[in-house]
Amino acid sequence: MTKDFWTDKDFDVFYIDGLKNRMTALQDIVQPKFYQLGDYFADILSGHGTGEFFPHVAKHARRTVNPPTDSWVAFAPAKRGYKALPHFQIGLWGTHLFIVIAVIYENPNKKIISQRFKDNLNALTELDDDFVISGDHMKPDAELISAAGEEGVTKILDRLFNVKKAELLVGKHLSRNDAINMTEKEFINYAKKTIDELLPIYDIIIGR
Repeated sequence: MTKDFWTDKDFDVFYIDGLKNRMTALQDIVQPKFYQLGDYFADILSGHGTGEFFPHVAKHARRTVNPPTDSWVAFAPAKRGYKALPHFQIGLWGTHLFIVIAVIYENPNKKIISQRFKDNLNALTELDDDFVISGDHMKPDAELISAAGEEGVTKILDRLFNVKKAELLVGKHLSRNDAINMTEKEFINYAKKTIDELLPIYDIIIGR
């Protein structure tokens, strides 16, 4: 299989001016791929044995002026809504692709989750060197866990415990160039491997 999955057009969507024009391009170009990934990876995650997962393609329905700067498909064990639950995401910024597990500000159990990771810090710090961590899903940047070290990771966990709007995202970023140079099969395998590596992190989050 040599067919590309991602192309420059997917990433260029986030540089189109105007909410209406960008949303139209997002719906026509990127979202069909999110729906395809959603069906495939929801089945894989459901096989993990922690409940049935459902895909949620971001709609950006509340936006009235500012066009979205990123978009994603999320996976969570609920048919309606996912933001209050720990969830997986595959998504794009204009500069890169991300595959992460996310605990965002709507989650009511952030203090418990923070403590679980403090008790199992090595689960994060011993991830492969290309894993990243972030405390804000609204920002494209993330820090390599290998660079953050125990001190940097603990700082993010402390903030998750103490700050209402704090978040935790763990996963991998793939540069735009690397993503568009992967065949469809290569990308699916890369995403599957990443999610497999994140499943133990999910188990800690849910206290399994």
